[in-house]
Amino acid sequence: MARTEESTNNDKTTDPKDSPAAAASDLAAQLTAAKQEAAANHDRYLRMAADLENFRRRVVREKDELQLFSVSRVIENLLPALDGLSLALVAVRQPNADPKSVVGGVELVLQQLKAALASHGLKEINPAGLPFDPHEQEAISHEPSNEVAAEHVLSVVRTGYSLNGRLIRPASVIVSSGPAAGGRKS
Repeated sequence: MARTEESTNNDKTTDPKDSPAAAASDLAAQLTAAKQEAAANHDRYLRMAADLENFRRRVVREKDELQLFSVSRVIENLLPALDGLSLALVAVRQPNADPKSVVGGVELVLQQLKAALASHGLKEINPAGLPFDPHEQEAISHEPSNEVAAEHVLSVVRTGYSLNGRLIRPASVIVSSGPAAGGRKS
């Protein structure tokens, strides 16, 4: 039995795979495979970096185009109002111009303009008679009034606007301070 163990041990040491030349050859093959894998990974990285840069450029270009086209839609909607104003100027310059018809035409153009802007999210803030709201209104003065309750909007000096829920310009208002003290003033 000792002879069998000895021959088994000899077989292990004489295995050609365990020789230093075979080990070096194995390591060289592993190194070559690792270098090829590293080169493939580097190539994949460069391609992905180039794809990412191309994507970034495309997104920037598409964003710029979207801004241009969104403005063009607004302008297309405003052109009829611009045409109406031009016609109103022509009508007013006529020697026999009827002021009532010109005023009526300008009112129609104003409604057309408001409708075009409203279709793009613009909303008027006209708070006459409502409680004063400092988030949407700017009080330019207080005046006594017997008709309008205290801290309610007495009159609107300049209409405010919001765009899709975001305040663009607050309404400039005169706020009632309630009935005048000592007398009846309206």
